[in-house]
Amino acid sequence: MDRMIYLSMSGAKATMQRQDTLANNLANVSTVGFRAELQAFRAVPVQGSGASTRVYALESTPGYDASAGNVTATGRPLDVAMKGNAWLSVQGLDGTEAYTRAGSLDVSADGTLTTRNGLTVLGDGGPIQVPPNTEVQIGGDGTVSARATNGKSTPVGKLKLVTPEVPLQRGTDGLFRADGGDLQADANARVQDGALEGSNVSAVETMVSMITAARQFEAQMKMLQTAEGDEKAAAQLLSMS
Repeated sequence: MDRMIYLSMSGAKATMQRQDTLANNLANVSTVGFRAELQAFRAVPVQGSGASTRVYALESTPGYDASAGNVTATGRPLDVAMKGNAWLSVQGLDGTEAYTRAGSLDVSADGTLTTRNGLTVLGDGGPIQVPPNTEVQIGGDGTVSARATNGKSTPVGKLKLVTPEVPLQRGTDGLFRADGGDLQADANARVQDGALEGSNVSAVETMVSMITAARQFEAQMKMLQTAEGDEKAAAQLLSMS
């Protein structure tokens, strides 16, 4: 009896966690450069005396979907879409180097090149400073140039683009980081200027997965109700003996 309760209770809990992951993916279906979070179930034995045959079902996140999202031309000079497996280096709020595929950039009031949400974009030599009263141009290799009103362009830096050999780790801030420290810039990495890469989340597939998870949760709850009914019936039989 208690084995059924363990299975149904842990299964229902894991399904709820899966729904949270799917809901987060669906909420970011329009987020630039977002990578869908993957879900997986794993069995974990219960530790303790008399519980060696009991197993919990836990929901885990083995990583993210590395497939590229759709690239849309915007015509905006400060928009870049990373090609292949290239990632853009930025400085996280904690001061560490992090990586993102969101290439919608801007220039802050002090001339620092940043992302749309205010994170400092890192160049090969650190933050990139744009002179005032200039227009930013970004080349295919990540070179950032400032064009003055007289039409003369001057290079002011180069985006630090990296190509990780192993999957990155997603942080709680939504940025990605590499195990073992900062990655080296990849001179062969390229970007497409005037374009943005969208989220790789499929709204239809995610909705179908959410419906499936809801049905699984209902099945687990019915198992708990069945276990409760069996326990009451057993108690009645014992009281009659």
